[in-house]
Amino acid sequence: MKLRAYLGLSERQQNRLAWLMEVTMVGLFFIGLDRGNTGIIVNTAIGIAVAQLPPLLERDYGITMDPGLTLWLTSAVFLHALGTVGVPGSTVNFYRSVWWWDHLTHALSSSVVAGAGYATTRALDRHSESIYLPPKFMFVFLLMFVMAFGVFWEVIEFSLTLAAEAFGSDAVLTQYGLGDTMLDLVFDAAGATVVAIWGTAHLTDVVGILTDSLDGRQSRKSE
Repeated sequence: MKLRAYLGLSERQQNRLAWLMEVTMVGLFFIGLDRGNTGIIVNTAIGIAVAQLPPLLERDYGITMDPGLTLWLTSAVFLHALGTVGVPGSTVNFYRSVWWWDHLTHALSSSVVAGAGYATTRALDRHSESIYLPPKFMFVFLLMFVMAFGVFWEVIEFSLTLAAEAFGSDAVLTQYGLGDTMLDLVFDAAGATVVAIWGTAHLTDVVGILTDSLDGRQSRKSE
């Protein structure tokens, strides 16, 4: 069952919603410019760039993503970008004013990372006869992969916070302490667990496309 079956949205509605999020991020980017806020500018710019991955993959590599997956990816970067801005006119963003916002974005972002990891490793598993990844191993691998990425991300947040304090500038990413870091990793694990359990049902199409792409490249090399 695809994501649109759960949301009750057609493919066209999902595409429109993803497009609306992208346009909104462009608006948030200009809000950052108006405020002279480096954090908003950088985070929204990265979000806009990441949202262009689905059309880029389709154009350059022939990898077509389901509209639901595109919406999933766009939602993750959109909510993160929105969290750095908050309500227009307010001096406090959602990351500071809404206690669960950071946890929501971490869970959603980690599920995207887990989804990318799952699709790639499963495609390699199907493509190469010398690689065999049992389902139980995939479950553990996804958790470890996402947790490692989560730790790396927390180190980046910590480093950027220290750099911002040293130079007296706005922090691009903010680290709120050890307790916040531990909770972030818990929600990272939650996002990875969701993908590990339901990835087979919802990422099969992407895995198939990646496998075909790998097979096609191998065939061209052998000619």
